[in-house]
Amino acid sequence: MSAGLTARMRLLILLCVALFLPGPRAFAAPASAVHELSWASDGEANVPYVFHDPADTTRLEGFEFDMVQEIARRLGREARFVQNDWDGLIPGLQRGMYDMVVDGIEMTPDHLQAALFSRPYYVTGDRIVVRRDRQELNSFSALRGHVVGTIKETLAERLLQREPSISVRSYEEETYAFSDLRNGRLDALLLDGPIALYYAGVTDDLVIVGDPIGQTRYGIAFRQGNLALHDAVDRALGEMMQDGTLQDILGRWNLWTPEMAQMTGDHTQRHVAPTQWLRYRDAMRSQTGWMGQMRRYVGFLPIIAEAAGLTLVVSALAMVLAVSLGLLLALGRHYGPGLVRGACGLYIEIVRGTPLLIQVLFIFYGLPGLGIKLSPFFAGVLALGLNYAAYEAENYRAGLSSVPRGQMEAAIALNMTHGQAVRLVIIPQAFRTVLPVMTNDFIALLKDSSLVSVITLTELTKTYIRLSSTYYDYIGTGLLIGAAYLLLGLPFVRFARHVERKLGQSVRRSGHH
Repeated sequence: MSAGLTARMRLLILLCVALFLPGPRAFAAPASAVHELSWASDGEANVPYVFHDPADTTRLEGFEFDMVQEIARRLGREARFVQNDWDGLIPGLQRGMYDMVVDGIEMTPDHLQAALFSRPYYVTGDRIVVRRDRQELNSFSALRGHVVGTIKETLAERLLQREPSISVRSYEEETYAFSDLRNGRLDALLLDGPIALYYAGVTDDLVIVGDPIGQTRYGIAFRQGNLALHDAVDRALGEMMQDGTLQDILGRWNLWTPEMAQMTGDHTQRHVAPTQWLRYRDAMRSQTGWMGQMRRYVGFLPIIAEAAGLTLVVSALAMVLAVSLGLLLALGRHYGPGLVRGACGLYIEIVRGTPLLIQVLFIFYGLPGLGIKLSPFFAGVLALGLNYAAYEAENYRAGLSSVPRGQMEAAIALNMTHGQAVRLVIIPQAFRTVLPVMTNDFIALLKDSSLVSVITLTELTKTYIRLSSTYYDYIGTGLLIGAAYLLLGLPFVRFARHVERKLGQSVRRSGHH
């Protein structure tokens, strides 16, 4: 018994050490990484900037994707894409997760203070999008007194907020905004020109009306002080503007405009066919109909299976940490001296009293300020494990309290030490009591693992956002993802019931003896 316990303790120690070690990219980069150009964007719902090809969701595309590939080629580097949520792009840049951010970031005063920007690579205006029955809302003045949606932290949002009579709804992702417009929750949308074209231009129920409003410039963001890369990329952009490469890229996406010709000084008429725009439009229209939807759902299965695997691994490792640490906390709070009881109680109250999302963000983005850098995978496991350890500790403490005092006295009378009595008599009985609760907690942890998507892990919930936003299909995709969560949880429910029956049989046999 003691040898098995020692082996388990060694395994637990190794796991904890692995969790606290920095992730692979936190160590010094190998020599080959010097030739790498890592860049980040939120490619989950980001048409036409960087997004997943509707015809092949494993493939990234977009006009910014093509532009970065050309920049990397001119610099003699290999581009490496890093997925990150919009809110985490600049913090990740400052943390050193990647070299630059390319995601239609407007060169606003706030953004210019937070990062170093290249020269503008695209200029556009905001466009009004309405349902076909509301085409009279074709100017900014016509929007007064109406409910208008837009993307947060954009020029359009600032313009709308300056008009008190307009009720503004700000969204993190444009797919949700377009969904609300279709459902009648909004009267109109005010969005960047490329977004308006690619979301309203592939459907028959929405139209773009009026003239462009205002002007927005996009730039590539770098860490403050990274002048060498900034200057190299700036030169490459300048060359692409002069030799017509940028016009070729934007022309293929139907995004070359007179404003771009004026900004770049490229007034040549290259007559580039909008092949990428037509390909995207045709791909979106081919997904309609019963057969098209069925083919699409079958294509989702490998992607969902991969995301489910990551969700399961993260959740299982986090639960191992939660169970182990929770047991130590419960024992410390139940049997430890006053100082240990106070420390365990303080940990439990702090962790239970703060949101899990804040803890995830603190561990991933905050700890590097203290010199502790964890990979997204280890940070996600650690955050979930530390959070659920507090809840498991209270479950175990309740289980320990439920064991009759006479059990301890009987064990002591049989010449067991206090430690042996706790390990061999009290804990097994308490474990059987809390096993159903532990199963429920693991299922809850499976669902809470969705929060690790904010630190670039593409688990099931992140996959749902990606697939539903690519095809504007929230019902069928949601049912598939829900089924995946259900299938992940059911085996553990059955396993817990099996263990519970076995423990019950063991207790009854020991009672007969």
